[in-house]
Amino acid sequence: MSERVGAPEQTNFSLAIAPGSPNRRLVSPRPGPAPQPRFFATAAKGTESLLESELMELGLPEPRAARGGVYFGRRPADAYRACLWSRIALRVHEQLASFPCRDGDDLYAGVSGVDWSRYLDGERTLAIRATGRNEHLTHTHFIALRTKDAIVDQLRARRGSRPNVDRDDPDLLLFVRVHGDRATLSLDYSGASLHARGFRAEEGAAPLRETLAAALVRFSGWDGCSPLVDPMCGSGMLLIEAGLWAARRAPGLSRPRFGFERWSSFDDDARRTVADLRGEARACARPAPPLLGSDTDVRALEQCRANAARAGLAVTLEQRALGEATPPGGGGGLVTNPPYGERLARSEHLPRDLDALLERFAGQQRALIVPRGFPSRLRASRSLAVYNGPIECELRRHDALGQRSRAIESRSEKPRSEKPRSEKPRSEKPRSEGPRSEGPNPAGPPAARRLSFRSKKEPGSPQRG
Repeated sequence: MSERVGAPEQTNFSLAIAPGSPNRRLVSPRPGPAPQPRFFATAAKGTESLLESELMELGLPEPRAARGGVYFGRRPADAYRACLWSRIALRVHEQLASFPCRDGDDLYAGVSGVDWSRYLDGERTLAIRATGRNEHLTHTHFIALRTKDAIVDQLRARRGSRPNVDRDDPDLLLFVRVHGDRATLSLDYSGASLHARGFRAEEGAAPLRETLAAALVRFSGWDGCSPLVDPMCGSGMLLIEAGLWAARRAPGLSRPRFGFERWSSFDDDARRTVADLRGEARACARPAPPLLGSDTDVRALEQCRANAARAGLAVTLEQRALGEATPPGGGGGLVTNPPYGERLARSEHLPRDLDALLERFAGQQRALIVPRGFPSRLRASRSLAVYNGPIECELRRHDALGQRSRAIESRSEKPRSEKPRSEKPRSEKPRSEGPRSEGPNPAGPPAARRLSFRSKKEPGSPQRG
C-alpha cells in the first residue's frame, strides 16, 4: 500500500485517573510530530534561499528551503498562488506517495495504491518522467513504463476506459523518483515549466532563463521604484523581469491555464478559488518605473523591444558601448549579464570595463551574474553561488555607496565592549544565504504585503539576456 505524505499527524492525548475516583480526566496534550508542508517548489540550483524569501512574502505558510527547491503550504490554494505569483520557481509539486520499492512489482503495487480517478479518466492524457535507479530498476524508461501500466490498468478496471499518453502536452504530469529501496510519486501542478512566461518570441545568442533573471533582480537590492539600467541588455530578460516585478504583474496571468486546471478533481469550488486569485492579481498591477537598456548589437535591441512590447512594458533603448553607459539621475539600480561561456566570446578587457562600470554607478544598487572566479578588483557586498545552465556562476551584489556608508556609520556608533577582542583572523567562508528577504516587496498580492513584516526589508548550455 502507498503511504500518504503530508497528512496532518494526530495529536496524542494522555488519560489520568484521579486517586479514589472512577472518573478519568483529560490532561494536557502531547503534540505528535509536526506535519510536513504538502508542496515543493523546484528552483535552479543555488536560488533556493531567494525562492524561500519570495514564498514567505507571498504569504504562503511554512516555506523551508531544501536542496533543489522549497517546501511550503498545506492547502491546494497555496499551490495555486505559488503557480500564479512565483517568479523564481520552476515547478510546483505535491508528493502523492512514498513506498518501499525494490523492483518492478513493488513499483506497480505502490503506484496502484493511489486513487488515480481523482485526476484522470479516459478522456484525459498523462506523461511520466522518471529519475533514479536501484539494483533491480536500472532504466528510467522501464520505471516510467511500469508506472504507466499501473495507472491505466487501475482506471480500465474501474471505469472501463484508460487515458492515453501525451509526452508533449499532457493533462497530468507525474514525476517518479527511485532512490535506494524507495520510490516517490510527485504530481506536477504547473503544467509547462513556470519559467515560460509567454512573451519571449525573440531570443539572443544565449538567452537568460526568466527565473534566473528574476532571482538576480531580487538579489540586487533594487527598490522597484527608481530607474533600472542594463547596459548589456541583449534580448531584455533582466529588464522585463524587473519591470514585471516592479509593476506587480503576476507572471502566471499570461497563462491560459495551469496543469491542475486539467484534472478531474478541479471542480467548481476550485475554479472559483483560482478566479478569485486571478482577479486579486489583476487588481495589484501598477505602472513600472523607467527601464533603460543599451547594447552594441542592433539586432539584440530589436529583440528586446519586441519582447518588452509583448510583455506590455515600455523600455528606453540605445545603441552604445559599455564604456558609454552612465547612471540616470535620482538613484536607481543596475543589473546585467555580461557575455561569458562557450556561446558568447568575451573581450579580454571585460573585467576591467565591468569594474569601471560598477564605479561609475557607485550611487546605485548594482548586481551582475558572472562565472565563478570571474576576476574583479572590487569586492562585492554579497555573493551567491548559482548555476546558469551547466556553468557555475555567482550573483554578485554591490550596494550603493550611500547605503554602505550609512551601514558603516551605524556600526561605528554602537558602544564598544570593554572586553578585549580576539585577534583571530576572520573566516573567509561565504555568508549563508538564509531565509531572510532579499528585497522590498512591491510585487505581490495583498496577502503578501500584509505578511511582508515577517521578513527583513533589505532591498532584494550558458545564457545571456
